[in-house]
Amino acid sequence: MEKSLLKKRIDTAAGRVPADMVIKNCKIIDVYNASIIEGQSIAITDGYIVGIGDYQGKHIIDAQGRYAAPGFIDGHIHIESSYVTPEEIGRLLVPHGTTTIIADPHEIVNVCGLSGLNYMLEAARGTKLDILYMLPSCVPATPFENAGAVMYAESMKEPIKDKRILGLGEFMNYTGVVEAEDDVLDKLQLAINEGKIIDGHSPALAGNALNAYVACGIRTDHECSTVEEMLDRLSRGMYILLREGSACHDLRTLLKAVTPANSRRCLLCSDDRQPETIFRLGHLDNHLRICVEEGLSPIIAVQMASLNAAECYGLLDRGAIAPGLRADIVLLDNLYDFKVHQVFIKGEEVAREGKYLPKIQRHDVSAVQGRFNVKDFSIGRLRLKSHSKKVYVIDLLPGGVVTAKGTAEINLNEKGEFIWRPEQDIAKIAVVERHHGTGNVGLALLRGYGIKAGAVALSIAHDSHNIITVGTNDEDMLLAVEELIKQGGGIILVKDGLVINSMPMVVGGIMSDQSGEWVCEKLTQIHKDAYEQLGISKAVEPVMTLCFMSLAVIPEIKLTDKGLFDITQHAFISIEA
Repeated sequence: MEKSLLKKRIDTAAGRVPADMVIKNCKIIDVYNASIIEGQSIAITDGYIVGIGDYQGKHIIDAQGRYAAPGFIDGHIHIESSYVTPEEIGRLLVPHGTTTIIADPHEIVNVCGLSGLNYMLEAARGTKLDILYMLPSCVPATPFENAGAVMYAESMKEPIKDKRILGLGEFMNYTGVVEAEDDVLDKLQLAINEGKIIDGHSPALAGNALNAYVACGIRTDHECSTVEEMLDRLSRGMYILLREGSACHDLRTLLKAVTPANSRRCLLCSDDRQPETIFRLGHLDNHLRICVEEGLSPIIAVQMASLNAAECYGLLDRGAIAPGLRADIVLLDNLYDFKVHQVFIKGEEVAREGKYLPKIQRHDVSAVQGRFNVKDFSIGRLRLKSHSKKVYVIDLLPGGVVTAKGTAEINLNEKGEFIWRPEQDIAKIAVVERHHGTGNVGLALLRGYGIKAGAVALSIAHDSHNIITVGTNDEDMLLAVEELIKQGGGIILVKDGLVINSMPMVVGGIMSDQSGEWVCEKLTQIHKDAYEQLGISKAVEPVMTLCFMSLAVIPEIKLTDKGLFDITQHAFISIEA
């Protein structure tokens, strides 16, 4: 910092010169003392808070008695899961009071490697939202699938030094950590030696295995689904991110474990947040409403949305309203529905009454467009044969992305090939490798999706983002995959040999280059057609549910391009039970 700038801040704080801006008549939420400061103004100079008290300013904002909260910080989010680009997610989230997000770009890096990371870093410059990143730790998430890239510790040495990268992203390969696998140790050592935080991802891990996971320096977890899991991790010194996304809804359950004694180790996160959810419910303002509905103090809830996240991730310049911190400030009408009136980022008004004010500058997407290399794919690759009518099926479980390992009796033709029957609610699911032209097609059976006609195909299939398709017949599944490749990825719905709806996603096949409103409208119509024309169960979110059926780190069984994988056994299994 230049001496002249430092002197200006001191002179302003001391009241010798007027502030650039003063916010007066506000109730300041003091997250340090968990109290409200009334009758004081907030003085801001050069984007930083210089004082709380009685100040004069060149520009006066009258808060008219509203609450002034620190800008909200989402502790863990995948921008790609919103299906929009970084510039667009900023436009959508800032009006809801979010001023910082900590994003893990492992979706685009799984598709495009370091060119995907570079795109995300550059695109983040086009929004006022402060987007900070974690360096993806598991690309691919497991060795049991083909991704578009492989990230070794050697290739991570330079990116992790970037100041915009806070640490190592969620370590999904928890088995590799517990078993102290050599390449895993290299990555962990890299983050530790650089003094950077390591995010966790350890569903169902317990006992000595959890101790081993935490002992290597992994500090956070956002995968708790029960109070017992959360308390177990808190007692081992982890920060817990209470998740409320479009797919996973853990917040209400986990709030039962939050107490005045442990709340400062709790953060809020969304993990995934589709535009439809943002338009309907909001972002962290929605999390705060839920916290208060569940009986939590609104001030503790605000702490979880600001100070706790800042401290966890070492963001010493934000998280509270205090001298010397960034002027990331949210003016709220009240502390029960948390309606956002105005948002300031580094002292600049960036949103008012739900509208994002700055101009958006979009980064060129050509470096991450396309990315489809499918070889040796034909209708014959979709034939699912079994020597037994008794088979294993992937059973959908309500309310999340965890699946069960079920069994069923199926119908086979004279060649031993699976025949779909509508009364069974068992459909064929396929994962088609799309990155390296391997020709791999994994086949399995999915129960509970409810599809009664046609097929769905996506190029959003966590985390390697191969093509995933579910259908009632091979002809529609084939067409869905072929049309998906032609449009550069995204979503395709097919019925009776015709494409009935589609949404191109040209950024790596996983994000749209269109507006959030466009994405929301397209998804709404796709959901409608999925329910009404394809007969998919209304208890299922037809797109996001399918996206996670290839994620081989979430129990109990999933399908990758290499076959049906049992997470509990940590091995591929036959469909024959």
